[in-house]
Amino acid sequence: MRIVLAEDSVLLAEGLVRILERAGHEVVAAVSDAVALRGVDLTGIDLVITDVRMPPGDGDDGLRAALDLRGRRPGLPVLVLSQYVAAAYARRLLTAEQGGSVGYLLKERVGRVADFLRAVETVVAGGVVVDPEVISTMFSTAVVDRLTPRESEVLALMARGASNSEIAASLVVSDAAVAKHIANIFLKLDLPPETENRRVRAILLYLAQTWGPSAAGRQPTLMRPVVPLIGRSFPFGALASP
Repeated sequence: MRIVLAEDSVLLAEGLVRILERAGHEVVAAVSDAVALRGVDLTGIDLVITDVRMPPGDGDDGLRAALDLRGRRPGLPVLVLSQYVAAAYARRLLTAEQGGSVGYLLKERVGRVADFLRAVETVVAGGVVVDPEVISTMFSTAVVDRLTPRESEVLALMARGASNSEIAASLVVSDAAVAKHIANIFLKLDLPPETENRRVRAILLYLAQTWGPSAAGRQPTLMRPVVPLIGRSFPFGALASP
């Protein structure tokens, strides 16, 4: 695949280029600031990998540039790397109008080369990759305790990637009953209809509670969107065939 890389750390940028090229990918442009990133020709580009914090402002310049590029080319796969856990940045990326083909990883994950490359492939395929440390700080887990046992079962199946009809078959209930349970889940998790990507947010809440405080040692979660937002979700190392 053809990749644009935006990273102002020379050592990390060189390391990323080597990792990607050894995996058979082509880094067609490597830039070190958000201004240059915005000026990249996106023709034939399969993925943008960018640092969150970049010159010229050394704030969230890289993230804002990436979102601008997705505005120019809707659905452009973007993988964002961050030195620190910054839940607000991840939330902005995940709740943008186009919910798929995005990822947010801590830079330390790059050292796990196989997992990093799998994240690259997942994002390009239309999935969502989220670092577990980020998930654990994005949401309070207490709200999930508001759910009934049946609603918790439904949410667990959603997190495994089951469609509404698959959930109905698994629980031996009607599709209408599943739709009602999901509506109640959204209501109890404070996810009103105007909330972007409600299914994604509900699943992230579930994963945050499932992992709890030990999330830091876990691998990033991969989510593959089907209709309308999420298809299958698997922890790294436990990916199943579609």
